[in-house]
Parts: sequence; C-alpha cells; structure tokens
Amino acid sequence: MSAADELIEHNVRYADKYDGPRPVIPSRHLTVVTCMDSRMDVHALLGLDLGEAHVIRNAGGVVTDDVIRSLAISQRRLHTQSVVVIHHTDCGLLNLDEDAFVAELAAEGTEPPTWRPRSFADVDADVAECVAGLRSSPYLKATDDIRGFVFDVGTGLLREVA
Repeated sequence: MSAADELIEHNVRYADKYDGPRPVIPSRHLTVVTCMDSRMDVHALLGLDLGEAHVIRNAGGVVTDDVIRSLAISQRRLHTQSVVVIHHTDCGLLNLDEDAFVAELAAEGTEPPTWRPRSFADVDADVAECVAGLRSSPYLKATDDIRGFVFDVGTGLLREVA
C-alpha cells in the first residue's frame, strides 16, 4: 500500500467524524508563518483549533514573495490582523551553502532556479529580519501586531525574539 493510499484510508475515518464546515475567516484573525519541519505540530504547540488561524509553511519559515502574497490575501480578504513568525532550532536551512545547493541542481541538468534557498546563519537574526520585512511591506495592511519566535525542538518551548 502506498503512502497516498494510507492517507486516503485515514481521510475516510476523518470524514466519518467531521463536524461540518467552519467559517472561512479565521476566528483569531491570526496568521502563523513557520517552517515545514515535520517535528512541529503547529496547532498543538500554539493551542490552536481548526478555523482559528491561517498557517503558512515553507522551508525555514522564511518570508518570501509568496509569503507576502499569501499574507496580503489573508489580511485583505479574510480579515487577519496578527502575524506570528516561528523558526526553530536544528533547522535544515541553518548554514546551508546556497551556492552549493544551486550547483547541485544545475549538475542534475536543470535550469538554474529563479529562487534562492534563503538559508541563514543565525536563527534569531533571521526571525528579526523576517519580522522587520513584514512590518515594512507595502502590501500588508496590518503590521502593528507582528511577533517572532524560535521553537526549541528539544524542549517544545517557544522563545520570543526581541
């Protein structure tokens, strides 16, 4: 049985208990920008239920053009106001050699990507940079309540970045 087949079986069990649609507007008016790391159960670690927040995930939880696009839509069409940025310890993008990664792709015969891996050397500094970038974005409507955190994958605790 493939992984997708297992997921379909799980979905059938989920649908049996599904309690119907929720409002499209997140009830906490919150968006979380975080890493795709499989060790982070975002809803559980923040005490969120379905329907309370948008969660935008990518490698590193970094602010990219697509994150800005998603946040602009979230704020302007779905009325979110607060943003929480969460990076984590032991991240795969921490100290990744971007040039070597792009060279690896090119060695496989692909065209050079139009994007950069967006690695970083200091998780706290990158959280601060992401928060500052969001606060200064001309595309975001609500920039007063944007905060950044680092999730410790060893302890499960969040630490706020000043």
